[in-house]
Amino acid sequence: MKLKQKVTKSWQYRIQHYNPKKYWKYREYVVNKDKSNIILKYYYLYKIKKMDAFNNASMGTNINEGAKFKTPPKLPHGLNGIIISYYAEIGANCVIRQQVTIAQKNKNEAAIIGDNVIIGAGAKIIGGVTIGNNVVIGANAVVTKSFPDNCVIAGVPAKIIKEVENEKN
Repeated sequence: MKLKQKVTKSWQYRIQHYNPKKYWKYREYVVNKDKSNIILKYYYLYKIKKMDAFNNASMGTNINEGAKFKTPPKLPHGLNGIIISYYAEIGANCVIRQQVTIAQKNKNEAAIIGDNVIIGAGAKIIGGVTIGNNVVIGANAVVTKSFPDNCVIAGVPAKIIKEVENEKN
């Protein structure tokens, strides 16, 4: 990476109060039950909550618990207004756009989202629903029921608007 790009990224992180590498490193330490340094956990949790508060967001993080992510999601717009339940499970390579809410319906009951899911801006996923792999959720969709793999869903309430064939490599 060139010097100009490094300086630009550094200032971008300072202005947005969100550095993805640090955020996900801190989060991994905080939710890991095997890590025992409680002072460091609380310090990292403080840093995470500070980033969350500035961006009106919550990625479902608490000491020794929180939303489960197979891999850190791609956040094209940063943390901007994203709210995720502590009990949600999110697959690998997911893209979450701004103002998305993944909410729980009852205690310990939140969405399970598959791999390679793209969640459009402003989408709301409510309750213990299951979203399959390779699903695209349209902007401002309200998802209140489960959906299978390989489809595009949109609307209020969300429904399948297109089924996509799975590409074989």
